[in-house]
Amino acid sequence: MALLYGKEWTKEELLKRVGDISQICGAKVYELQDGPARGVIGVDVWTGGGLTFTVLASRGMDIGMARYRGFALAWRSPTTEIHPAFYEPEGYGWLRGFHGGLLTTCGLMHAGHPIDDEGIHYGLHGRASYTPASHLRVDGFWEGDDYFVVVEGRVREGAVFSPVLELHRRITVKLGENRLFIRDTVTNIGFQASPLMLLYHINLGFPILSEHSELILPSKKVQPRDPDAEVGLNEYMRFSPPQPNFREQVFFHQLVGAQDGSTCAAVINRTLMHGEGLGVYVRWNLNELPYFVQWKMMGEGIYVVGIEPTNAPLQLTRKEMREQGLMPILQPGEQKVFNLEIGVLTNRAEIDQFRQFVAQLMMGR
Repeated sequence: MALLYGKEWTKEELLKRVGDISQICGAKVYELQDGPARGVIGVDVWTGGGLTFTVLASRGMDIGMARYRGFALAWRSPTTEIHPAFYEPEGYGWLRGFHGGLLTTCGLMHAGHPIDDEGIHYGLHGRASYTPASHLRVDGFWEGDDYFVVVEGRVREGAVFSPVLELHRRITVKLGENRLFIRDTVTNIGFQASPLMLLYHINLGFPILSEHSELILPSKKVQPRDPDAEVGLNEYMRFSPPQPNFREQVFFHQLVGAQDGSTCAAVINRTLMHGEGLGVYVRWNLNELPYFVQWKMMGEGIYVVGIEPTNAPLQLTRKEMREQGLMPILQPGEQKVFNLEIGVLTNRAEIDQFRQFVAQLMMGR
């Protein structure tokens, strides 16, 4: 049954009270009409529990704006949404349309800094975020007294004489909850072995992020990317007010998981919601996404922390991954499945429970 407004409801009880279930939970497909976003297909989703978000079908099934009861959860970049036709694939051109949002998809054949490798130029973070999805499907359905909304689509990356990968993304929410589930299935539909690099660039911003916020995660080893990150190594879990001329800091974490491989990370701000606190968490499995990157950017206007599970050791270059046998490879016909849960910690009890779970992971329980 759905927990709504402090009470559990059956399907029959709810349907007697609404003209259509979309009154409290649903999804709406539309097309943006203004400026460089003109032509972008979006899907707004609302759960009834307070969580709302936008799936950008034209941008690799990314998740753009996200809110909980009016509180912004995700950082939104100065570019805002931009149509994929404006993609600049060379070098750092990717940044000209990096919308931020709750999730930007990096991949499918490359993630990380631009590089020339084996005669091919790979721009920053690959093509996935700029590839429109096909086979878009938006649906809602009942299973007993539970109602679900599903948004799914397919994103393909390939070229003539090159490997071809296809990502099938399924995003699911349940009526009354404040979390979403992502299930990505990547298939090599071509006839050549292909690199598979997938980075989930989850971007959290104000007011979840502030000088009162904290990053909570079961990290047993932290590696700074460069001298800029070394300066902030001892404060990677703390945040400052926006700083002028701040230089980004990137940290590579080795995380602890439960026996089944499950792990998590969250950013919390205990000063919100009249002192009850508010946070955003991410859960995933280290057997699917064994590496983790933290992006800490305390700049003015670019005030964001990135929680970034990935399947590739991005502290290495593509060449180093290949030489060390660490480059993820998908053989013809092979599939890989990746699962994430992104949700809201809505009060002190939920925050304390999450912190306790992380502590238990660190103690090996």
